Amino acid sequence: MENLIPLQDISLENTFAEYERSFKALADKKRLQILNLLCQQESICVCDLCDLISMTQSKLSYHLKILLDANLIVKETQGTWSYYKINEPEINNLLSPELCCLFRPNR
Repeated sequence: MENLIPLQDISLENTFAEYERSFKALADKKRLQILNLLCQQESICVCDLCDLISMTQSKLSYHLKILLDANLIVKETQGTWSYYKINEPEINNLLSPELCCLFRPNR
């Protein structure tokens, strides 16, 4: 009997990995608060964000790095200041019918 290797849909695996990273980043109340603040303004300087969220810059940087790695926010550096804003295409992708279609029953 031949040993058959099951085929695996790598593109689907990659899609799942991307969604997993995004949802892990969203699974924290402080990061959701950061995203909510970023939605209210075009972009926010990290120093202003510290004041708005009442968090030290080191803790805030940790959360911003997770959001950046998940591609949920974008960082722009102007001189010595870093400004953050929502990555609208990525947020829209998470809220899109595309994600829902991955889990809709085939009937």
